[in-house]
Amino acid sequence: MISESPVFAVISQGCAANFGDGERIARALSAGHPNCHVIFHLPGVQDATKRAPALQDMPDAIYLNVCTVKGNAGALKLLRTAFEMFPDVPLFITGCAPKDFREEALKIAPQVKFTSLADIAIPRPQDNAANVILSAEHEESRPTKSSTLRESPYVGIVNIEEGCLDACAFCSTHLVKGRLRSFAPEVIEQQVRDLVADGCTEIQLTGQDCACYGFDIGTDLAILTQGILAHVPGNYRIRLGMGNPRHLFGYADSLLECFQDNRLYKFIHIPVQSGSDNVLKAMNRRHTASDFRHLAEEFNTRFPLATLSTDLIVGYPGETDSDFRKTLRLLEETRPTVCNITRFVARPGTGAARMEADANLRIPDSVKHERSAILAEAFQKIARGNNIPWVGKTCDVVVEKPGHRAGTSIARNEAYRPVALVGDIPAGTRLTARITGAEPFALIGEANI
Repeated sequence: MISESPVFAVISQGCAANFGDGERIARALSAGHPNCHVIFHLPGVQDATKRAPALQDMPDAIYLNVCTVKGNAGALKLLRTAFEMFPDVPLFITGCAPKDFREEALKIAPQVKFTSLADIAIPRPQDNAANVILSAEHEESRPTKSSTLRESPYVGIVNIEEGCLDACAFCSTHLVKGRLRSFAPEVIEQQVRDLVADGCTEIQLTGQDCACYGFDIGTDLAILTQGILAHVPGNYRIRLGMGNPRHLFGYADSLLECFQDNRLYKFIHIPVQSGSDNVLKAMNRRHTASDFRHLAEEFNTRFPLATLSTDLIVGYPGETDSDFRKTLRLLEETRPTVCNITRFVARPGTGAARMEADANLRIPDSVKHERSAILAEAFQKIARGNNIPWVGKTCDVVVEKPGHRAGTSIARNEAYRPVALVGDIPAGTRLTARITGAEPFALIGEANI
């Protein structure tokens, strides 16, 4: 039994799409309980420390929207923390929760219940926590209201699709999320319009694979972006979410044309995963290294100060020294400013896990660490080199959050580069900053306030 004014804690991990799903969960809970209060953290957890929660901090239910893309450890740690702090509070898990994770989770907290956006279990005062269901299947089709419930007052996350059109051998997410399901363009436009009216300075269009958005409903990401820019006036910027290379070719020119509008962050995330076509084939990635190279060259040539982001996996089963050198060469040729480098970890139930079980294909951990260190060193030199041309320039920025060091703030410029500023500047503040230095992962700036 819970109170008439319940408190729900919704904690998300992972990518922007998962955080967007977390906010949709929060809105579904709020719709089912008009008197509820939703928080986006575990009460008593601050800066990775734990304290005994006060009675008034006790949530009525906890929703853990987990990410297991890089393994189960992070999600299991979150579950242990929640269970140890609130052993008597109903726990629900959603997000990327494949079978092997569920089995481990039940060993930690046998009473945990697994749910989804389409079928959210909501405790009500008159019911047991597990017995009442609120369907959120069509939550995305309801236009958002003013004061939309979200984690940040200044960042609006808009999920434009779920699922994908691929079956990458290393990925367990498609086993959970399923096939592509794109949301209606007019609904997305309305969500963006309401979020901008509610004070958002940044709109994140996100999904499991934004590049195939609309393929199931006769449209594409370029058309969607053009529609938003044409129909939603305001002082805001859009950040496009991750998109796989093979889906971009059919409309790449139209998408690149969208970046001429200053309301679109000059940032694009195209995960290549490997520079070796042999490895890409083993991964069941249906693009080549040359495909990525072409897209990167087009983007970098048209927008020299833009931010290209990509992902690389090292130590994939069967990856040879020659394969790795091709990945290193592709990194050096395409020069991304953001690169997520991951040492391969097998996800149970995937094709890659079966390959990893073959001792002749398995890459020793020592080799994975060596290769990732080489890539990281090369990447950091590239990233710093990409940031140096900004030094001496003055650019418009929007403050995003406090910096890691006390008395500093992190802002974003038009290329979505983080700009470190001195001063405790409130999030959402717009200002100009003169760039005075460049590091691999950030620009250093002086705020003109």
